[in-house]
Amino acid sequence: MKRTFSLLIVIFAITTVTATSCFKIKSTGEQPSSNNTEEGRFNLSSTDDLYKFLTYSERRVPLISAHRGGPTESYPENAIETFQHIATKMPVIIECDIALTRDSALVLMHDETLERTTTGKGKVNEHSLAEIKKLHLEDNDGTLTPFRVPTLEEALDWGVGKVIFTLDVKKNVPYNLVINEVRNAGAEAHAIIITYSTGQAAIVHNLAPELMISASIKTVEDLVRLSDRKIPDTRIVAFIGTRKPNKKLTSFLHEHGILCILGTIGNLDRLATHRGDQVYADYLESGADILSTNRPIQAAKVLNYYIGKRNLSSPYIN
Repeated sequence: MKRTFSLLIVIFAITTVTATSCFKIKSTGEQPSSNNTEEGRFNLSSTDDLYKFLTYSERRVPLISAHRGGPTESYPENAIETFQHIATKMPVIIECDIALTRDSALVLMHDETLERTTTGKGKVNEHSLAEIKKLHLEDNDGTLTPFRVPTLEEALDWGVGKVIFTLDVKKNVPYNLVINEVRNAGAEAHAIIITYSTGQAAIVHNLAPELMISASIKTVEDLVRLSDRKIPDTRIVAFIGTRKPNKKLTSFLHEHGILCILGTIGNLDRLATHRGDQVYADYLESGADILSTNRPIQAAKVLNYYIGKRNLSSPYIN
């Protein structure tokens, strides 16, 4: 829908910031409660369901996005086994990274090289898929695991109905290859493509107007530029950065029905470690709807408390 952005910018500029309250979370050491396994976690049968689920309302259920899939001891990053481990504990968005092999296969790998996370050496794009499939993954402490590097196809086939993916497409990986894999897996209702610029967002939207896009939005003007490229609000979730949310910006985006992803990876996760995990609730009160975190279990405890206190629920979460 076309909007009068000049007026909105004025409204945004004069909006006052509402003071946020701090939640106190009991430190019980318990895991986030879960009445379900990862099977059938999300009730999303169409892209329309996904659009509705990812549209802001005051009754929206906040979510965890597990950075690189939620690696922990004995569970390496970007591994299906790790995704499954975290999905048994909470409804979760899995952020994962896509790289390209020498023979143009799409695999889950964050680094350009293999040394940090696998038993291999050299660049990913210098190896064939068959060669990479012979490797074992190592966890973040360098401990060898029995797990292998998955392909994007394998991850999507596993994940439909269990998780929502945010797909971080690495440098020199063509978007069209990723989009084809999503469509071939029938995963359109369970996938969001991460973009870092208006140009990238426009490319993805032109290739696949049905897919959701994670777009970097740190100012009102960023949303204006996306609108100028004919990307509708209904296809956008906003990545608002890695600092405590700007309430004026999140309120503006919420008025457009756009959910806000806050990257707590880095300083904000460290702040939670030092000051107490209740600061995750402060981020929600400041307008974050999805926390992209390296501490999904700890953050999920706070989200569960927050959800319970407000009696929040969604027909799209089983």
